Amino acid sequence: MQKKNIVKIASEFLKITKDFDQLKFYEPYEYEEMLAIVPDKVNEVEIRRYEMLLHSLQSSFDTYVIHGGFRYGNRKLKQLRGSFSVVFHLLQMVGRLLHFYERHLHEAGYKNTYKIVQDRLSSLVNPGTLLDRTINYGLFYACHFLTNGQELAREILNENIERAKIKVGVPQKLGFHARPSLLVAKIVQYYGGQVELCIGDDRFDASSVLDIQWAGGKIQKESLKEVVFEGYARTLKDIETLASVNYGEDTIGKGVPLPAELKYLM
Repeated sequence: MQKKNIVKIASEFLKITKDFDQLKFYEPYEYEEMLAIVPDKVNEVEIRRYEMLLHSLQSSFDTYVIHGGFRYGNRKLKQLRGSFSVVFHLLQMVGRLLHFYERHLHEAGYKNTYKIVQDRLSSLVNPGTLLDRTINYGLFYACHFLTNGQELAREILNENIERAKIKVGVPQKLGFHARPSLLVAKIVQYYGGQVELCIGDDRFDASSVLDIQWAGGKIQKESLKEVVFEGYARTLKDIETLASVNYGEDTIGKGVPLPAELKYLM
């Protein structure tokens, strides 16, 4: 049970990190660039959503991991806890700053009756400075700590996952070309655990589209009808489901609807 909770927490951390990555805070933004994304792309509501996700993750960790006896025995787990804890507190700060900016400094949020109040607040708090601290400090370092925690989360996940092996058919007619390879890789990336496509003694990283396509060349050369996937049991279940619908396409390569349990791939 304890390992199951650790796997779930590490997997959720990786999902949050991947989702947050779409905001792409890797270098300082100029003032005009910040105005272009706040509040249309980055706003209090969106940041509060991530804050809630990380708070839930931290609570789960404290309940099921710390009280499960792992607090002093596993340094990696404490480091992972630190990764999402610091991001949680950074996002708390960012949410409050965005709240102040959107309510009191952003022109689009005001009617004429509040213009005097807005002007007075702007004279006390420079909007450019506030946005700089919000984006170029708060969100930049939130992204930094999430990114740095990814490799650690993957290590923890792979050390605790329930490993399994499945044998499934090769995509009919066209083999592992672009679409089937992409869908398999997306499943593996979604869960975060290590999965390999095995052909004899050769092993290919199933989270990599390129690796799967390389494997596809060997499969075609050897005229194989089935292949083995080995790794994270939860991931293999979805790969098996994908294989049951010929990896999301018909025999001429046209896409077909995916089962409901694979809706995250759409």
